[in-house]
Amino acid sequence: MHKLTTLTALTALSLGAFQGAAATELTVSTWAGPNHGVNSIVWPTWGKWVEDATEGRVTVNVVHDMGPPNAQMELIADGVADVTWLFHGLMPGRFELTKLPELPTFEDFSSEAASVAYWRTHNEYFAEAGEHRGVEVIGVGVHGPGSLFLNASIDSLEDLNGKRVRIGGGVMGDISNALALTGVALPPASTYEAATQGVVDGAMLTLEGLKSFRLAEVLPYTVQMPGGFYRGSFSLVINPDTWASLSDEDREAIQNVSGEKLSRLFGYMMDVVDVRGIEFAEQQGNTFIELPAEEIERFQEMAADLPGAWMEAAGAKGVDGEAAHAYFFEQLDAAQGEEGLSADEVTDPEA
Repeated sequence: MHKLTTLTALTALSLGAFQGAAATELTVSTWAGPNHGVNSIVWPTWGKWVEDATEGRVTVNVVHDMGPPNAQMELIADGVADVTWLFHGLMPGRFELTKLPELPTFEDFSSEAASVAYWRTHNEYFAEAGEHRGVEVIGVGVHGPGSLFLNASIDSLEDLNGKRVRIGGGVMGDISNALALTGVALPPASTYEAATQGVVDGAMLTLEGLKSFRLAEVLPYTVQMPGGFYRGSFSLVINPDTWASLSDEDREAIQNVSGEKLSRLFGYMMDVVDVRGIEFAEQQGNTFIELPAEEIERFQEMAADLPGAWMEAAGAKGVDGEAAHAYFFEQLDAAQGEEGLSADEVTDPEA
């Protein structure tokens, strides 16, 4: 009887160990504050999708401050974490194709539609170019209209000449040069302190930054451009070894809630938090500046060469830039006519 009891206990322990080993936890390295929409909406929602899709066999654990934003790709490639999100502009020299959705368009469209169009364009034209070598792309994203937050009002683009403005790379840098700004490279989370200390006179960021990075408190003037001065390009990536270690069943399940669906979620989040950023700024008594028509036309002339320059850079990477550019906007039109995510599909503590 004693031997039977012992055998039964060992069998139970072995089964428990086997079941524990069968479960996989994905460590997500994230940056920006805990209240940023990526951390309050995207990761919780995707984590639930993953857990539900794999029937609990794969879970997601989000860890903050594992490294600075520009080190995230290395963290994933080295296996320090399994999943993260990248802002391509923070890694100059590596990414050129990703500037396509960042180009100023002077047209209004949702970040959700842009992110869906970007995912389709990435798969069709960019995936084989190797810019994301070392990681697996499971989603892409585009943020909302990039704006200028300033500590003083302006009447024309000439008033920007020489102003020290936070930039984050990518097309943002090209726009900064065109406007004769003095660009100061800073991660978004460092901008509040830099503005408080007078290191910068302003910042280029999307409207969500007014709230998520509290910039409305220190930069009370927001200059907008139709469609944005620029947009921002992101990707969501996973370590290849982690991806390969998952069962075929779980990989397929995670693919079904990633890719275009995760890209759509990222864009949905950006649309939501942009609205909240504007609302927060209005509560702070901020001023939103709309430039006169002649200034908008002047900026259009400044930005006129950017698409051609991007197409040339794409060609150098073996990508038909003209075709990819046209395809992106075809897919953008298509995505705007499609049904988007609804609030009841998303985890959002502020909804």
